[in-house]
Amino acid sequence: MKKHNAFTMLELLFAIVVIGILSKFGVEFLAQAYRNFIYSNINHTLQAQSANAVELIASRLQYRIKDSVIARHEDDLDEFYPVADLNTTLDQSKYTVLEWIGEDVEGLRGNGAQPYWSGVFDLEGSSAAALTSIETNTTNITNLIGILSDGNSSINDAGLYFISADNEITGMGWQGNYFDKVNSVMFTYNGALADQNQNIHRVTTTANLAQFAPSVGTFGGVDIYEYYKLAWTAYAVTMENYNATTKMGTLSLWYDYQPWMGEEYTDGKKVLLAENVSTFRFISLGSLMKIQVCIKSDLLEGEEHSICKDKTVF
Repeated sequence: MKKHNAFTMLELLFAIVVIGILSKFGVEFLAQAYRNFIYSNINHTLQAQSANAVELIASRLQYRIKDSVIARHEDDLDEFYPVADLNTTLDQSKYTVLEWIGEDVEGLRGNGAQPYWSGVFDLEGSSAAALTSIETNTTNITNLIGILSDGNSSINDAGLYFISADNEITGMGWQGNYFDKVNSVMFTYNGALADQNQNIHRVTTTANLAQFAPSVGTFGGVDIYEYYKLAWTAYAVTMENYNATTKMGTLSLWYDYQPWMGEEYTDGKKVLLAENVSTFRFISLGSLMKIQVCIKSDLLEGEEHSICKDKTVF
């Protein structure tokens, strides 16, 4: 039998064709697999970043004093509007700053067994000089506020908010201009609230740990309600450093500032929430708030990919 020690030309051609076919489809397969990996990684990252930003905002927004929520226009931060106005006559897309006053939820939770402030006044035991709050400990409140603010604030920076039906946005201490369309009046605030005839009542302590004393003016002539909320900080979420070319900016949270003390959000502390943010939207639905955050990536050449997360906050 004759031995076959070499490939024939036909066998070589066949092998070359097979290798060429495998190379073509193999490279395309590897390229598509790599592309799918990059896409999946980007999608996972954007999902996590947008969800984290929305959840962090919502975790603070749910403890807002609902009458206090305002919006500011990116072209004129010296004006503010109640968020409810964005549902009617205002172009919501231009309002990129959301502000609100938050109740001291950590103090209300207290040590787990007892709150540091109860939210209830003993009206019979109160006077124009001091309001007595059942099961409240102002020393514990001061210590907690000091920890949360890194020593920057105390109960002397705090305010009381009486829960009633006649609270107005103009008594919260927001700095800037607000045009009241109903009464055709322009309000301007450029300093601390000067008296107790406001919605936020500035307080201090007394020797009695269950009492709040007015730190400005007196409670004489002020309508006192049985239920209240204690606040020591306002919050702001801002869209900043927006690039018109990439259509992306950064989203930040500001805290530890007191509008009723004449401060603006730029006087507070700043925390970065997310980068590469393409959209930050918010709207009021009665007593509800809906927020949306969209984060974009342009890592895929020639393509834009974004993920949006939204949440409704009661």
